Amino acid sequence: MASTFMQQFAKKKTVVKRSSKKYLTEALYKKLLSDGGEERSVRAKTNEFLKSRKSAYKWEVGRTVKILRGRKLYGPAVKISETMEKRGMNKTVSDQAVHLDLIAKSRGIAAAETYFVSLPESSKTNLTYSALLNCYCKLSMTSKSETMFERMKELNLEMTSMPYNSLMTLNMKNELPQLVPALVKEMKEAGVMPDVYTYNVWMRALAATGDVDGVERVIDEMKRDGRVAADWTTYSNLASIYADAGAFDKAEAALKELESRNARREVSAYQFLITLYGRTGNLLEVYRVWRSLKLAFPKTANLSYLNMIQVLVKLNDLPGAEKCFHEWATAYSTGSSTFDIRIANVLISAYLKEGSPEKADKLRRHAKRRGAKPNAKTWEHYIDYYMKKEEFKPLVKCVNNAVTAGWANGAEWAPSPEVVEAVMRHFEQSKDVGALKGRSELAKHPLRDLNPLVYCSGERLLAAEGFPCPSMRERIRRAAIAVEASTTVLLPAARHN
Repeated sequence: MASTFMQQFAKKKTVVKRSSKKYLTEALYKKLLSDGGEERSVRAKTNEFLKSRKSAYKWEVGRTVKILRGRKLYGPAVKISETMEKRGMNKTVSDQAVHLDLIAKSRGIAAAETYFVSLPESSKTNLTYSALLNCYCKLSMTSKSETMFERMKELNLEMTSMPYNSLMTLNMKNELPQLVPALVKEMKEAGVMPDVYTYNVWMRALAATGDVDGVERVIDEMKRDGRVAADWTTYSNLASIYADAGAFDKAEAALKELESRNARREVSAYQFLITLYGRTGNLLEVYRVWRSLKLAFPKTANLSYLNMIQVLVKLNDLPGAEKCFHEWATAYSTGSSTFDIRIANVLISAYLKEGSPEKADKLRRHAKRRGAKPNAKTWEHYIDYYMKKEEFKPLVKCVNNAVTAGWANGAEWAPSPEVVEAVMRHFEQSKDVGALKGRSELAKHPLRDLNPLVYCSGERLLAAEGFPCPSMRERIRRAAIAVEASTTVLLPAARHN
């Protein structure tokens, strides 16, 4: 059994020269992504490949797993990685570390821990320990992260920048940026060389504590050291820090450095340039970079259009945003893009903020005709509009629509406590029992997120009008919410009606 699979992942050869009877006629990752990047499609293609017994080389499988992992297709990636091992392919410790990470992402941290324990002692190196530590940090499991880090030091494992970087990132997630410099110092004292990620996190930590001068000292240190080259992400961070500090000239100088370091013409770098030039208020540079992006990527992605339209709206260039939207919508009509409700939502929000609900309604209906149904975010924009106008009837309708849209997308959505409180108090003040007793999704909002007096408001109204409301009483009881004395008196009275 082992020998068959070892042949599948044998010595690297040129893909174009292999026999179609034994091997795939194209690279494995291209085969799996041939029908698009949707997980269902990739899963089906993965199963098809594994059942076919067609061969692929080890380097090719490794590259495929890396690509799938990068696209967050963890299920198919772990299945290929697992099958690779079951059929006899020898995994390196690096392969095992990647596999551990995939298990954590696809099956949970407990499964990853079980896999780690099952590894032979020879595989429990800095690579696998670092992989598990990184999983703990990403899940904000602070105690386990710190314990694992100390264990690595006790075992005198060869330390790299990865565990330090993981802990630094955890500290940033926990809003403890002041702890990052100490980790950098410990890292240097241990003889571990910082990498570009280390410097980038260090910069963000100093910026979070208001130490912009310290950020500049980090950049100077990188330049003096010479062993670590700043990448475009470094200058993206720096530009963002300067923009936050209102130092727009310095921010734009950093953006010029960013652009010069985008040699590989990465689309995300262009998007950061557009966003950050938008934050400095430089509309001319926003349009210049947009033209460069479209030249580099003629089939411009939805995400790029979304980013550009958001920036134009923030810069109050609504005509420019509309023109960009129509350009995108035309591209969709030719089949080169998918009509995306997120892009329509940006303009819907802008129209509502300028007090043009008719324009927003027209665009929403147009999007629906083109196959993009309004989502919960669409209705959130309307909820904000009607809250400010204090128009409660359409507000409640939009809340119900948002909940329904959330369910349709397989997710739960609930209004903010502020919205619920405003509407419930409106019901009480206007004595609108019909609205309160209706099918409003407001009554289904989780109690833990609300002021108890919101529900008391509803109880007082129902009791005063002679309507029992056992479901609301039960929800208050289950949540162990202390209600005001006047409401407590009303509850038994309502029960007898």
